[in-house]
Amino acid sequence: MDISQLRREFRTTGLHRADLDDDPVKQFAVWFEQARRTAIVDPNAMVLATVDAAGQPSQRTVLLKFFDQNGFVFFTNYGSRKAQEIGGNDRVSLLFPWIDLNRQVIVSGRAAKLSGAESARYFLSRPRDSQIAAWVSNQSRRLGSRQALMQKFAEMKQKFAAGEIPLPSFWGGFRVVASAVEFWQGRENRLHDRFLYRRLNDSDWSIERLMP
Repeated sequence: MDISQLRREFRTTGLHRADLDDDPVKQFAVWFEQARRTAIVDPNAMVLATVDAAGQPSQRTVLLKFFDQNGFVFFTNYGSRKAQEIGGNDRVSLLFPWIDLNRQVIVSGRAAKLSGAESARYFLSRPRDSQIAAWVSNQSRRLGSRQALMQKFAEMKQKFAAGEIPLPSFWGGFRVVASAVEFWQGRENRLHDRFLYRRLNDSDWSIERLMP
């Protein structure tokens, strides 16, 4: 199968420096709201890239749950592959692929665990079955069969049949504090618009246009 000629033109109005907020988080909020309003499926889906001890990168899609001036937050099992790799190297990258808008945002930075209180607050807001699932899955570990997984789910559902489900000690959030954020807007003839924010200090950023 020859896929070399699969292509389309990115016909958009483009992106100009005058359109950008000086703060990348505020600019991200504008783009995120536009993505949400255009009915993109899971606009908060992002590809998280980590690196293991041997230098091998790995990627997976996770869901952004919060973002503000302090960073971009997602949740996971702390025994998972991603969490273990972050434990060895906290430098990560996030990619938001808003293809329907011919846009993507790349966030580079460092990830750190949330406090137990922050994780508990979010955990208690999840649907009850999702809370139980967090107790069930030894994420990234070998699984003999789907049946075994569902049996464990049924057992945990019975265990927590009454009362509030506690936060597992092995589950919680990470906050990615950005050191750089790139906004990419597709343009005709592959002459895309790219702007890169680099952190200068706690409140200031440099902004430069990159070649496509």
